[in-house]
Amino acid sequence: MTATADITANPVPRWRDRIRTWSGSAAYLSTTDALIVLAAAALPWSTTALTVFLLLWLVAVIPTVDWEQFVLDLATPACALPVALVVLALLGLLWSEASWAERLYGLKPLGKLLLLPVLLGYFKRSQRGPQVFWAFLVSCMLMMILSWIVLARPELKLTHTASDGVPVKNYIDQSQEFALCAFALALPAWTALRARRFAAAAGCLALIALFVANMLYVVSARTALVTMPVLLMLFAFLHLGRRATRALFAAVAVASLLAWTTSPYLRQRIADIGIEYRAQDTSTIASTAQRLTYWRKSLKFFAEAPVLGHGTGAIRHLFTQDALGQTGLQAEVVNNPHNQTLNVAIQWGLAGIVLLYALWYSHLRLFSGRDLASWIGLAVVVQNITSSLFNSHLADFHEGWIYVIGVGVAGGIALRARKPEKLLVEHPPSSFRGSPKG
Repeated sequence: MTATADITANPVPRWRDRIRTWSGSAAYLSTTDALIVLAAAALPWSTTALTVFLLLWLVAVIPTVDWEQFVLDLATPACALPVALVVLALLGLLWSEASWAERLYGLKPLGKLLLLPVLLGYFKRSQRGPQVFWAFLVSCMLMMILSWIVLARPELKLTHTASDGVPVKNYIDQSQEFALCAFALALPAWTALRARRFAAAAGCLALIALFVANMLYVVSARTALVTMPVLLMLFAFLHLGRRATRALFAAVAVASLLAWTTSPYLRQRIADIGIEYRAQDTSTIASTAQRLTYWRKSLKFFAEAPVLGHGTGAIRHLFTQDALGQTGLQAEVVNNPHNQTLNVAIQWGLAGIVLLYALWYSHLRLFSGRDLASWIGLAVVVQNITSSLFNSHLADFHEGWIYVIGVGVAGGIALRARKPEKLLVEHPPSSFRGSPKG
């Protein structure tokens, strides 16, 4: 009787309880944090390493999820809209006229959006968000140093790239990273100046200057050059007074004039726009004329099916049909119209456009604060919106992951900072059990 009573009173822990205890241990949580930090550090360098670290992080996080709370979190627009866009893409498989291989290829770029609710929930509790940002910044700093080196010694490139000064991947990805880092450092620089911490301010300003100089003198995407004035005006509007704004714009004007007169590379990049606009064949790279051609065709495709579009993965199929009997740029077949709105419009019509802009708007609203995390998150969203005028950057692998990780981490921090007392009272177990405290 006594033995039976003891067994009844102290039952052997169930496997779920054991997993919960194990996943709440300090070692497990530290490992989980390390994986997402490593993913951010790998982002500028390797798509494979990024994918591996993210998959390992997701596997590590799943046992800690309180699914009841997770479902409640999905009701918020910031979490629900990315999922809704993916669901629309899944439904779009049904009415697409493309081959199944093309349909699945069209679905793949949006899959990363499903990680946003998980990241937002995790970093709403975790204190490790700043480490993720630091890892990305340090990684980009190393990339920038190596960029200057391989400009002089191209044989030191880590992979074969088409552009000078690009150690890995391509100049578009590199420019997006450098521009984002430069503007992320703007707020720490300004805060340090106001606090009279001149050494810290000088360090931040020096890094900003090096990132920008690399884009102006080594290699840059013109899309990044367009996003930079937008981010500059946004920073001045949010964080500077009138006098400081005038001083900043005067300094930028002088620096721009200096760069224009001393950088043959910059002048050539701008002059190429007119040359490319007039190009009508594919014998040379003519990105300006190519984009205009893609956009005209995309608008025609959208007009043919304005409500629900042509279905997931239909872009290449439509361009292939339209290229029959054509020559030059008109005969090009692509699966990317180099505009995120048109990318969505062709496949899912007005329904997709509404979801896309609602998604961007919901994420903009996450970052209403004036703290560093809110500024970084806002810069990520605004950069993505602006650059998506000339590229499909939410769907692209590299820029899309910058968006997902940046919004997920910064958004979680912003949610925690917004109403910390309410979060602790209403959700004491957290939507992620045993989340790290420091």
